[in-house]
Amino acid sequence: MCNLYAQTSSQDEIRAIAQVLSDHTGNLPPMPDIYPDYAAPIVRNGKDGRELVLAR
Repeated sequence: MCNLYAQTSSQDEIRAIAQVLSDHTGNLPPMPDIYPDYAAPIVRNGKDGRELVLAR
């Protein structure tokens, strides 16, 4: 299966752009290839505001 997505922004850039209040990703390196079976960062609404988490 081909990769369609890549995450080239730094973790700090993602937090700033999305105005994230809580980060649950740990140390998140850039991911030049994101495949369907990889966990990738997403921003979602949590009970205390926006949060950055890894999801598949």
